[in-house]
Amino acid sequence: MTDMQGKTDSRRAKIEAMLRDDPGDMFLRYSLALEMESAGESDGSLEILEALARETPAYVPAFHMAGRQLVALGRIEDARRALREGIEEARRQGNAHAAGEMGELLMSLGTTP
Repeated sequence: MTDMQGKTDSRRAKIEAMLRDDPGDMFLRYSLALEMESAGESDGSLEILEALARETPAYVPAFHMAGRQLVALGRIEDARRALREGIEEARRQGNAHAAGEMGELLMSLGTTP
C-alpha cells in the first residue's frame, strides 16, 4: 500500500465513522462519494451523488461532481442531464456561482448531436 493510498483509506474510514453518528450529514455523504471515486468505485460514488441530488433541498455540488464523473466515464448524455438539472436547482437556491460552473462544463461538452 502506498502512503497516499493509506491516507485515502484513513480519510475514508474517518468519514464512514462520522456518518455512523450522523448518517444524514450531506457534506459527509458527499465527501464519501469523492473518496469512493478516488478509489475507482464510480458506481457507488454516483449512487450517493444521485441520492444527494434528490434530497430536499438538493445538495447542489452533487450535480456538478456527478456531471464530471459521468464525463470521465464517457456517459456524456447522462452528464448533460445531471448538469442541466443542477443548473436549475442552483438557480432555485440562488447559487449563481455553482450554476455558472456547471454551465461552463455543460458548454464544454458541445451541443447535443
